[in-house]
Amino acid sequence: MNPQEEPRVTRFWPFMFALFVGSFMSVLSSSTITIAIPELQRYFGAELSLLQWTLTGFMLAMGTSAPLTGYLGGRFSFKSLYVASLVGFTLASVLCGMAWDSYSLVAFRFLQGAFSGAIMPVTMTLIYQLLPRERQALAASLWSLSASLAPAFGPTFAGWLITLGDWRWLFFINVPLGVLAVALAGRTIPFYRLQVPKAFDLPGLLTVITGTLSLLIALSQGRDWGWTHASTLSLLVLGTLSLIAFVVRELRSRHPLLDLRVLANRRYLVTLIVAIIITISLYSGAFLVPVFLQTIQGVTPLETGLVLLPASLAMALLMPAVGRMYGSIGPRVLMTTGVLMIAGGTYALSRLTPEISQTYVLAWMLVRNVGISLSMMPASNAGMEEIPRELMGHASSISNWLRNVFGAFSIAIFTSLLAVFSSHEAEALVQQGVTERGAVEKLSLVAGINDVYLVATLVALVAVPLGLQIRKR
Repeated sequence: MNPQEEPRVTRFWPFMFALFVGSFMSVLSSSTITIAIPELQRYFGAELSLLQWTLTGFMLAMGTSAPLTGYLGGRFSFKSLYVASLVGFTLASVLCGMAWDSYSLVAFRFLQGAFSGAIMPVTMTLIYQLLPRERQALAASLWSLSASLAPAFGPTFAGWLITLGDWRWLFFINVPLGVLAVALAGRTIPFYRLQVPKAFDLPGLLTVITGTLSLLIALSQGRDWGWTHASTLSLLVLGTLSLIAFVVRELRSRHPLLDLRVLANRRYLVTLIVAIIITISLYSGAFLVPVFLQTIQGVTPLETGLVLLPASLAMALLMPAVGRMYGSIGPRVLMTTGVLMIAGGTYALSRLTPEISQTYVLAWMLVRNVGISLSMMPASNAGMEEIPRELMGHASSISNWLRNVFGAFSIAIFTSLLAVFSSHEAEALVQQGVTERGAVEKLSLVAGINDVYLVATLVALVAVPLGLQIRKR
């Protein structure tokens, strides 16, 4: 096929199933690890601050590889990039399952995240470049469904595997899924290239990687090093300057790694900010609730997964309905309602106590997750529907890059805030006369979790006035 030739007509359901399996596998690996972190602490005898990098590092690698997908998809075709990413992800999963200590696991999770970072933007690009506009809203809801079904079944599935077997199977399970995804992609996705990039923007890649890595390391380690320590300040300055250089470079380059000019589309920019806030809210719940249930209330990983299952299932099952409501209701009502539910559920989780019932946690996680269902797909689709087809690769790369990076930033910041808030709460308890060490640790951790959820509530509320600006097309 001529590289500039249009793709053949795509059969909707076989095509979506091929994308669904790959996206599901990719997100599954980020959702199962949250349940496993307490178990990994016991197995490796490592600190939470180190093991949170199995999630943070994964997301950071996703964020640093996502900017490459626009160029690589144009250079080799998005079908070839998708298949190659699936193969690399599967092999990296095998290495994670063979990890011998916490450091090797973190390293292999970086590798796994790098391949995963290409899967989500590529699948989004394929939807908007291959499908007619009248089917894109439904396709986007199914794409979002694949990303939400994994969190729905992931925690319960992970708890079951850890209870009956070993944490290593959290990674080995990706092998049959990866083989199936590669076979489906090869048969159902047509080869095409709308345009072939003329040059590779190496300076752009180096500056974006340097910027994101420097800022994340500074935010993650600032608590241990000290926020005024030379290393922390140096990384913050380096990261900021590198990202400024990246933006300047991309705006001036004739062949940018990421065409940032798509951000001039106001609708795309506003919905992107809303999507980032939703991502931050999603990961705050996924990270903190398992810590509370397993560390404070002493439940098993399997029981934790069962507590989270109804809320996650509700989020997943509502996604297709949101895709059908989108055409009649429009994005503004869906996004605003969803964000308000996220904020309300998050605020309720800032009232936790050690004795609180698991039904309370389940109910408010249900409210949060329904809100995520209502707002996630409209935030993605409302902006993308105004982007020209030839820029879809860049728009989806920017969207997934920023969401992954801010998701990683949020986990690093929430972890640091949890430590800071817990420390302050412990000091306050001692001053109040609580001296028993176990009680101080338990009560201060709960209070720290509540404080972090209160911060997350304020972040979610920022999206309300933004969502109100997006009208139905």
